[in-house]
Amino acid sequence: MIIPIVAVVSICCGILSDHTEASAATESVAECVVEASSKRFLHTKNEECNLPMASTTKVLTAIVILDDCDITESVTVPQQAEGTEGSSVYLRAGEVLTVEDLLYGLMLRSGNDCAVTLALHHSGSIEAFAQAMNEKAASVGAEHSRFVNPHGLPDKRHYTTAQDLSLIAEYALQNDTFREIVSCKYYEPKNWKNKNKMLWNYQGAIGVKTGFTLSAGRCLVTAAERNGMRLVCVVLDSPQMYERTAELLNRAFEQYTLTELCAEGQIYEDNLTVKYSFSYPLKEDEKSLVRTEIEAPSLPNVQEGEIAGQMRIFLENSLLFSQNLYMMKK
Repeated sequence: MIIPIVAVVSICCGILSDHTEASAATESVAECVVEASSKRFLHTKNEECNLPMASTTKVLTAIVILDDCDITESVTVPQQAEGTEGSSVYLRAGEVLTVEDLLYGLMLRSGNDCAVTLALHHSGSIEAFAQAMNEKAASVGAEHSRFVNPHGLPDKRHYTTAQDLSLIAEYALQNDTFREIVSCKYYEPKNWKNKNKMLWNYQGAIGVKTGFTLSAGRCLVTAAERNGMRLVCVVLDSPQMYERTAELLNRAFEQYTLTELCAEGQIYEDNLTVKYSFSYPLKEDEKSLVRTEIEAPSLPNVQEGEIAGQMRIFLENSLLFSQNLYMMKK
């Protein structure tokens, strides 16, 4: 069921919050922090609340393009893109750029004209591109969002949640070119400087995307990595978006450590081993609550390399991870 945005905003202002500590920065209407590899949410507040998201929309626009287009392709700017409302890199109809140029203009300068140009290049119409955006969002688990344009200009039918946006960003960050673009401070071919201040002011910041409209307020999606742990932070309608993001990331990095709970090739009882490593973000007092269960029935005829059982890892009573156990050479 789609909940109208106007109704949801009144519901979301604090009732669903799990955060009660005093904060140096003003809290956002909705926010979350997720560890990228495990998708464990380390902080949430109104994370399932439907809200407008302004130009953070462009995270999804960029990854749809990167998944489907060759970044070396040449694109002629259509008349429809020239003079697009809001932030712009001042493209002119008939101008020729590469997809790569347009992606840098989209993510560093938040060019709405770049968004329209890329959408029309990909799908031929804004409506068709929005359909591609919605399909991509659903495929990565962002099931409570709806996209009707590639730039995030206000539309009551266009919204997301902090949780959905974090999942979209986590998926996008798996793409090497996306990470290269959003972490770039200057794009020299066009003399474009990245608007995202986190790249300059926060240790370990990978960047991602800022956003602002009067209806959405200040919005920010940030990825940062320290000590091998990558976090994605989303703040929507956040009066102090940079300060609040830094505060949330600092707290998560201080409280959690990415802890290896099993290793590829690790040997278990009866000469059994596993094929995959698994790490999970844990607080110090959670580490003693982790337990591993081995299920390995006696199978005398199991040959080397065959499945001989299963290993399961729990945090208290919650299953975190499971995988097959294989017989090693006898």
